[in-house]
Amino acid sequence: MSDAAPKGFDALTFIDAPSPNFDERSQPVTMIVLHYTGMQDAASAIARLRDPQAKVSAHYVVAEDGVVLRLVDEEKRAWHAGVSHWREWDGINDVSIGIEIVNPGHEFGYRPFPDAQIASVIALVHSIKARHNITRGNVVGHSDIAPMRKRDPGELFPWHALARLRLALPRPTRNLMDPFWSEGGFLLALERFGYDVRDPMAAIMAFQRRFRPELIDGEVDAECRMILLALLLPKPQGDD
Repeated sequence: MSDAAPKGFDALTFIDAPSPNFDERSQPVTMIVLHYTGMQDAASAIARLRDPQAKVSAHYVVAEDGVVLRLVDEEKRAWHAGVSHWREWDGINDVSIGIEIVNPGHEFGYRPFPDAQIASVIALVHSIKARHNITRGNVVGHSDIAPMRKRDPGELFPWHALARLRLALPRPTRNLMDPFWSEGGFLLALERFGYDVRDPMAAIMAFQRRFRPELIDGEVDAECRMILLALLLPKPQGDD
């Protein structure tokens, strides 16, 4: 993905494809959750997200060519997150906007996300984030909010491209210090950061998938400790 300025929201190509799978919110929008579709092709994924029997949906689907489908109005609660937790919230559907990114995922031939697709994701996230005043710490992946169940959007998703534009937290790279936490101390810090740590291995791997994707082994090492400490401090710096 190049560092060129992304196209704006107004330049996106939208297709309305309403899904019946939504209900009313009881909380304001404070999060954006990024997913991959995890099915063999886009048509199958879109059909499932619009199938009333499936009882799943998202607000938007971003195709590989950058076209964006609108399935659920942002003011309504789409059913994309499932059992989930982030920071002070449980049941993330109520407070989030869900974006499904077409990709077969780990089960069907996981592959890099095309530049045109990521450009549209960036423009969409930028618009949603601004309109709802969402902090970059609350732009997350499905695996961040459901580490025991999910791996998407996965280690190939270019979070750095969003972080450079302050649309997501960066991978810290400057002034790193090792706090020498034990694994228990690391998990306490990880919980404070936002993760559900009831399954320690799953939580550690979700953190690595997001912030240290080249090595996802579930082992707490010095690099993981340094990255997490930096993320807990004000204004983490990196991805630039």
